[in-house]
Amino acid sequence: MITERENSTPERIRLAEEAAFERNWKRWGPYLAERQWGTVREDYSEGGDAWNYLTHDQARSRAYRWGEDGLLGWCDRKSRINFAPVLWNGKDPILKERLFGVSGTQGNHGEDVKECYYYLNSTPTHSFTRALYKYPMSEYPYADLVDTNTQRGPDEPEYGLEDTGVFENGEYWDVETTVAKAGPSDLCWRLRVTNNSDAEQTIHILPSVWMRNSWAWGEDHFESKWAKPSIKLDGDRLQLEHSDMGKFHFYLDESDGVEHEWLFTENDSNLKLLFGQQNKAKYQKDAFHEYLINVRKDVVNPAMEGTKAAAWMKVTVQPGETQEVRCRLIAVEDDHGQRFEDFAEVVATREAEESEFYDCMLPEGLSEEESRVAIQGYAGLLWSKQFYYYIVKYWLEGDNGVDNATPARLEGRNKDWRHMFARDILSMPDKWEYPWFASWDSAFHMVAFARLDPDFAKKQLLLFLREWYLHPNGQIPAYEWSFSDVNPPVHAWGVWQLHKSMEMNGIEDLEWLEKAVQKLSLNFTWWVNRKDVDGNHLFAGGFLGLDNIGVFDRSQELGEGAHILQADGTAWMGGFCSQMLEMCLKLAETRPAYEDMASKYFEHFVRIARAMNEEYGRGLWCEEDGFYYDHLVLKTGEKIPMKVRSMVGLLTMMGVAEIDMKKVEKMPGFKKRLDWFIENRPDLAEYTSYCDKHRADKESRLLMLPLRDRFEKLLERMLDEDEFLSDYGLRSLSKDHKDHPYSIVWKGEKHTVSYVPGESDGYMFGGNSNWRGPIWFPVNYIIITSLRKYQHFYGDKFQVEFPKGSGVMMSLGEVADQISDRLVSMFLPKACGCRPALSKMKKYCQGQEWQDLVLFHEYFHGDTGQGLGASHQTGWTALAVKLMRDRVRHGLSKE
Repeated sequence: MITERENSTPERIRLAEEAAFERNWKRWGPYLAERQWGTVREDYSEGGDAWNYLTHDQARSRAYRWGEDGLLGWCDRKSRINFAPVLWNGKDPILKERLFGVSGTQGNHGEDVKECYYYLNSTPTHSFTRALYKYPMSEYPYADLVDTNTQRGPDEPEYGLEDTGVFENGEYWDVETTVAKAGPSDLCWRLRVTNNSDAEQTIHILPSVWMRNSWAWGEDHFESKWAKPSIKLDGDRLQLEHSDMGKFHFYLDESDGVEHEWLFTENDSNLKLLFGQQNKAKYQKDAFHEYLINVRKDVVNPAMEGTKAAAWMKVTVQPGETQEVRCRLIAVEDDHGQRFEDFAEVVATREAEESEFYDCMLPEGLSEEESRVAIQGYAGLLWSKQFYYYIVKYWLEGDNGVDNATPARLEGRNKDWRHMFARDILSMPDKWEYPWFASWDSAFHMVAFARLDPDFAKKQLLLFLREWYLHPNGQIPAYEWSFSDVNPPVHAWGVWQLHKSMEMNGIEDLEWLEKAVQKLSLNFTWWVNRKDVDGNHLFAGGFLGLDNIGVFDRSQELGEGAHILQADGTAWMGGFCSQMLEMCLKLAETRPAYEDMASKYFEHFVRIARAMNEEYGRGLWCEEDGFYYDHLVLKTGEKIPMKVRSMVGLLTMMGVAEIDMKKVEKMPGFKKRLDWFIENRPDLAEYTSYCDKHRADKESRLLMLPLRDRFEKLLERMLDEDEFLSDYGLRSLSKDHKDHPYSIVWKGEKHTVSYVPGESDGYMFGGNSNWRGPIWFPVNYIIITSLRKYQHFYGDKFQVEFPKGSGVMMSLGEVADQISDRLVSMFLPKACGCRPALSKMKKYCQGQEWQDLVLFHEYFHGDTGQGLGASHQTGWTALAVKLMRDRVRHGLSKE
């Protein structure tokens, strides 16, 4: 429950003002992408080669069409005005304007950022944010990182910046960027650079502000109606003017006596350098690079105006000392000449308010380390919001209209999504590695957002169901590489989780829930019509977000008339049914029309449960192994179970719903159809646990996909430390496959699945993720929440051995607590002083320089808990913070 004390904090008041459209507190935020190059939306190549069409090396010279990027930067909610620090150590061949990483074709495990940076603080309205970047003093090893990663194979680890030795002996700068809002459009920006070496060092700092290029793309898009924006020197300040934003002033504090030089250019492509063509603008995007690195004085505008500006200062800092740079961006109507008079007070006040907000929001009982992890987890979640701009119709037709619309492009990627119009602040999985939304990731992000900012979470979940995102056929867009790909149908789960979280905190919004349910019913129908291949309630679906978990690449056709019946596809749909049933029953309490919809989802659920559990090989259950498997269906109709014990079998547990019979008594329409179904279709009812004989309490009934005895067998497998149960959570593949790989020969080729607890050892789906052993937060969280549902129904009488072979019996709720405890432990220092998730590098251990810094990786090593994949995937991995809250609630928090 949100307390009265928390509701009275300045940050909660700001959130309320924003939600009521009283003050525009979220107009500005850390919404700037960390990588715009190498994205689909910037790719205008014939063959869809996004990584090579616009590269990191071109990014400094080439204007972006659909966004901007920068180093831990900020922008308004449409990225019209942007600001970020630019750095140079005097040795690098380029300015440090953006984060560097290897592309999908260069990395031995796909794309990977090769930088060290950390999100430290943020409030939900971004009234106070802080982040840290570690910049080497020696020449940045660009070539070494590319060459070494390119040469390494998939069986070798990634080669990171930390591995190059550039951080040894403190030879690096700590660059801290802080923004505090004095008002919705009054931003106090502080940069601090600290010399960590034992010698005097010099660094070049360029606080930069620029306009997104909206003027160079022809006259076929609505932003072309804007007048070209401008930045001009006006005395000792900059004046920014944008026809859609108004006028702003940008100040640089000169009180410390550090000399600076204002530089101006245009945010336009250097066509001559890139393509040997005549430049359209006299000054280009890469002017500051040319001015400092190549000492070209003719590249900047002497008239002191343009669409991109920076203050260049060369600062010498003594060992252990810090140099501070202060800037202020303020709307002209808010500028009353205050400049920097109240700057320190604003920053200090907002920092104190951020502390107060989290002191109130985080539950009592968290240890100091848990609080540190929670605050940085929430910071990463909030810093991962990004302006995402992609209008597919314009993109397909080319920058300047149909003249550039070649047949290959018009019939290429995302051709069926011409209605797609994205121009929003979205929660990204990782703003460098995945700077585009993934719909199933977003559902988990919003569960993590639920306690932090429920208004943002509601709007985000509803956004993907609006007509400019949702396909007319009901499909939710997957991600920009292929909107038509199929992500797991977890949107309903996210909606229901968010509703229950808000309910727990005293917030109920049935109008929002009703809007979501209506659109979700369209998505459900799409699934039934498109993914139930044989019409028998066993579902396919494709890769379903679990990349290489199967024997085959599940996103590709098998050929020879064969297809796969997927245990996880069927489980996801069973879960979809149960969530829609529960939501419809909730709405039916005050809206009787939803009784009919509830009946529909009840019957769908029962039919899926029967199909999954049928005997004699007709379902997906293997009695011999006590597990649910994917089945290969041949053209002849023969079904071959593919005996890979993986997360796809465990996910059947998510198909669970509890029906409150007291409430059903007040729903005569639903009760009548329910009674008729149970009485007249015993052939279907027997495949559910609706009439579970182990539960004498008649006030509620449980629907569950796995029958009771099969559920117990699944639990036995899941809680076996030689199979799924790791010291750090649940593995995605049974460890038993380490010694007993599964193989099948198909079309003359042998396909094998074995236990690989770390990075992928192959290139399926680019090799940048691995579901054959590592621990993944989203599916672990789903299983934990499902176990709590079973606990609520069965109570403490349902006991299982945890771990298997230990002789210790626990309730399902206690099992959920134990799994949560193992997941959370990856982020907390062990007795040796190291956090398992960061144990690879000693600098993160207690007593070392980086001991208080935390990263939230994409997935984790199945045996050691080491963080793997994307290093800033604080979207779904921020669920760790949610689990910490639950640990306290269940009395498990410990120092």
